[in-house]
Amino acid sequence: MQHSSALLPELLNPTLLAAERARRARRRIDGYYPESGPLCRSGYGKHLEFFAAGATFRERAFIGGNRTGKTFLGAYEKALHLTGEYPAWWPGRRFDRPVKAWAAGDTSKTVRDILQGNLLGPVGSIGTGMIPGDRIRKTTARSGLADAVEVVYVRHVSGGTSVLTFKSYDQRREAFQGTAQDVIWLDEECPMEIYTECLLRTMTTGGLLYLTFTPLQGLTEVVLSFLPGGQAPGAGEVSAARCVVMAGWDDIPHLDAKTKAELLASIPPHQRDARSKGVPQLGSGAIYPVPESDFVVPDFEIPAHWPRVYGLDVGWKRTAGVWAALDRQTSTAYLYSEHYRGEAEPVVHTQAIKSRGEWILGVIDPAARGRGQHDGSRLIESYTQLGLKLEAADNAVETGLFEVWQRLSGGRLKVFESLGNWRHEFRLYRRDAQGRIVKENDHLMDATRYLIVSGLALAKTKPVDRPRNSDGYGSGGAGGWMG
Repeated sequence: MQHSSALLPELLNPTLLAAERARRARRRIDGYYPESGPLCRSGYGKHLEFFAAGATFRERAFIGGNRTGKTFLGAYEKALHLTGEYPAWWPGRRFDRPVKAWAAGDTSKTVRDILQGNLLGPVGSIGTGMIPGDRIRKTTARSGLADAVEVVYVRHVSGGTSVLTFKSYDQRREAFQGTAQDVIWLDEECPMEIYTECLLRTMTTGGLLYLTFTPLQGLTEVVLSFLPGGQAPGAGEVSAARCVVMAGWDDIPHLDAKTKAELLASIPPHQRDARSKGVPQLGSGAIYPVPESDFVVPDFEIPAHWPRVYGLDVGWKRTAGVWAALDRQTSTAYLYSEHYRGEAEPVVHTQAIKSRGEWILGVIDPAARGRGQHDGSRLIESYTQLGLKLEAADNAVETGLFEVWQRLSGGRLKVFESLGNWRHEFRLYRRDAQGRIVKENDHLMDATRYLIVSGLALAKTKPVDRPRNSDGYGSGGAGGWMG
């Protein structure tokens, strides 16, 4: 077979082939986010969204599931800022001068193995990481940990030198005090006090601070600073101060369906939403460690023969009610409607409750017997006088929590996806470090507990308007409840 003179030289010369391989190894960054191919950058819309946000926001968080490319994304942007070698397509912030930068992670060891490994290359192969080898001027070792680098000096395209320092959260807050920085990357979630110190380091420079992590710790202070209420901004909603981009397995092209199925099967059920979708709903203090995907269902029309009931938690600051319909065939309760309003008189709440069906019986917090809402009157009496059919619920807290958890985990309690306030509270419902329930944003959770413990047994179907005989009585008697 004849070889054309147009063939690449490396096919003809093993020495040139080896040299080209070595060059590519020291220019690893050139292989990421290509224009075309199975892993082309157009398939990484969430990554590009995060990069672009850097042109507008000083604070950003990429909250993603495992294997969504969080660390590669963070290392890629860091290398661009250190070298000034931005590709033509780059949509984010650009520095036309050398920068001072930090990269930080959980522990000294994980920083060495993950951040250092991604940016510089594996131990013994410095220069084969995301920072091009020909841009690394020198490195200095970190004391106390073999093969760990503390400072990297990087040649910037302007001719100056960028300085990157590796840090770890186990060095505590004091290690993050001191000099101003242009770009700080925090890989994996950090304590709030460290985040605050890092933010202060970028204030005088107008610099960038960005995080990349999977939210396995639940709704921590850092997570809530980016996701108020535990939820990402809705379509068209943008925070004035911070940007958050959330990504799951369906948002990236490098995991095929078979791999995703295998990974999901290997993850404990209560961690699946966090590890596959980046949803920070379950922390170590979560009262109901059940992923939303197990119980949230699309809304549907409730069959007329399903009995209904509601739970009510009342107060001046917030009155909350949640309605359930019971599928007796499967013993599954479906939460299908909610009432959520503060600073209104009982008559206002009553109107909203009656609009869902005056015939539906409710169960109410028994403490309402003696707790004043606005004028010290007994609330159960106030609401019953306004026409509501109410029974006092059993308020055994731990027993109620256990019953709700059993139904959620066993598939016998489902929630319509339209119940946004209920889902908001569910994500925040947790215990503190001492094991006490955090009594904030829990009104619908309390109403649900009353409903499950005391309401389901009282659920009724809508009364039937029976046709009347000439004597004025219904053909089957004086009417009644179906079911």
